[in-house]
Amino acid sequence: AAIFYQKHMCQHMIEGFPTDWARNCTNVFLIRHPARVIASYSAKREEPTLEDLGFVQQAQLFESLGGGIVIDSTDIRADPEAKLRNLCKALSISFQPEMLRWPAGGHPQDGIWAAHWYDAIHRSTGFAGAEGPRPDLSGAAAELEKRALPYYEALKAHSLSG
Repeated sequence: AAIFYQKHMCQHMIEGFPTDWARNCTNVFLIRHPARVIASYSAKREEPTLEDLGFVQQAQLFESLGGGIVIDSTDIRADPEAKLRNLCKALSISFQPEMLRWPAGGHPQDGIWAAHWYDAIHRSTGFAGAEGPRPDLSGAAAELEKRALPYYEALKAHSLSG
């Protein structure tokens, strides 16, 4: 069977964005703890909003599509091979060791966001090690984390185990 990969950022799926086609796909939802997302996003943009981060939209999409496969980036970073093996099994595709490494550099498909967001990815040749402690947020960022956390936790409850 052919594999067709698409990456969509939920916060870019504005109202009216058609998703009916996605019901015929196996959808994988990559999640990341809000504290990590907020710390990362805030380094590129001042005062992000809940809508900027996509947690609400991702949870709504998961529900509207009747679920999907959920995998947490922290789990992948902790044990890339085991988590990718689990993901491949859930997708009914074979795991290939080459999935753990890639050549440095970008791709033409990276699009206009690459210059703003992908610098570390373009320098990488494999998965980074396990993440350290979660960032300790304060002020507006901590409040934003509180607002995003229920959406993250709702999806986390469906994440792949093992």
